Amino acid sequence: MFRPQSYYLIVCFIITGVLPFVFPLWTDASGKSFYFMMDIVYVSLFGLSTTLTLLSILSHKKRQQQFVMGRLNMILNLILLGLFVYRTLNLSGGTATVSEKGIGMFLPIFSIVFLVLANKAIKKDEDLVKSVDRLR
Repeated sequence: MFRPQSYYLIVCFIITGVLPFVFPLWTDASGKSFYFMMDIVYVSLFGLSTTLTLLSILSHKKRQQQFVMGRLNMILNLILLGLFVYRTLNLSGGTATVSEKGIGMFLPIFSIVFLVLANKAIKKDEDLVKSVDRLR
């Protein structure tokens, strides 16, 4: 019923839209968990990523548009990952605000992996359609 890229995009939607509510990004020095909802930048980036993934799922008939949205989503997740790395490396030096990294910090990595798999499947479908058109 669904194509492989739809399954990959659904997993990506779960990773960016559901799991950040479950897993904390990190635990500070006082032992308090920091969730993405505590910072507007993280809320915005996770929200944009989830929205792009949902739009990509819904535009399953437009493969080229789906491919571009996947690329944009990868860039967005790389920015999110860069912010996590920056926050971890710069702020944990003197003040020790990030004492323990949570699994939430690795969600953009998992999201990027599934976006790459989805884009690979989209490209494969596009090549198949082009080869069939060439035979006509």
